[in-house]
Amino acid sequence: MLLPLILGAVLTQAAAPATPAPAPPVEVAPGIHLIRGAVVPDRGPDGNTIVFDAPDGLVVVDTGRHTWHSDAILAFARARRRPIVAIVNTHWHLDHASGNRRLKAVYPDAKVYTTNAIDGVLAPGGFLARNLEAAQAAFAKGGLSDVRREEMQIFFDTMEHRDSLRPDVAVERSGPMRLAGRPLDVRVTDGAVSEADVWLYDAATKVAVIGDLITVPVPYFESACPDRWRAALDDVWATPFTTAIPGHGPALSRDEFRSYQTSFGALVACVASDAPGKACGAAWVKGIGALAGEDASRHELITENIEYYVDFLRKSGGKSPDCRAR
Repeated sequence: MLLPLILGAVLTQAAAPATPAPAPPVEVAPGIHLIRGAVVPDRGPDGNTIVFDAPDGLVVVDTGRHTWHSDAILAFARARRRPIVAIVNTHWHLDHASGNRRLKAVYPDAKVYTTNAIDGVLAPGGFLARNLEAAQAAFAKGGLSDVRREEMQIFFDTMEHRDSLRPDVAVERSGPMRLAGRPLDVRVTDGAVSEADVWLYDAATKVAVIGDLITVPVPYFESACPDRWRAALDDVWATPFTTAIPGHGPALSRDEFRSYQTSFGALVACVASDAPGKACGAAWVKGIGALAGEDASRHELITENIEYYVDFLRKSGGKSPDCRAR
């Protein structure tokens, strides 16, 4: 998805190789592995991938954007000598779903589980349809860096195969499900990061997989309904999880989740106030504590990103212009 690339600078300012090696998979709980999404300067990010071991094979939650990320997922499956039989997309943002077709090319029987919210953003005038038109015009105009052209080509390729973003099995409501034989509590939001987001709770390990309901260190508001988002975080908090795996960033303890959740509520209130955006940003950095790190320059970049989003939300009455609660 063509989001502002300002967020790349928040997480890393160092030069990086053209094809970075994703972080090695980490077992966050028995039978649950996290493959962290890479963040490379001037490129869109990859969302985190979570892989559940299940009786019938592997359940992959979110598939990233870049080839190097989907290659890491496939390498994990080969190393485990187990097929990928289910793919869950927490939402339609392309840094979480572009890898669907690459995984299904190797495991064609794998079923994609997600909501039908993708249909609205692919329809004429929808978020992805508009972005595609803008990207095609910019690409044709020229004058882009090689990296920017590569990023656009990834977007074009994904949109050419847009059916891979649609569910094989539509997730329409919250409730218990068995994915590849593993019981999971599947929750669907009524507007939050997108029109309808999926998050999972695994009672056996007390792990919550929450997609972009949390992104460290800055929330992404491009398609968001902040009030509904805040309610979704309350719903996550109401479950007895001990570990929450966000859409971007490291696995969080319950206390770290609470700090982010509290700060998110304060940020939504700050957007609704007359406070300067910079003040909202400074309060955010203070509120998330250790999740912001200790580097002062990083704090400045996080503050600048929050300022950007405060202005973005205020222009549309405190929500994204693409906020679509069901």
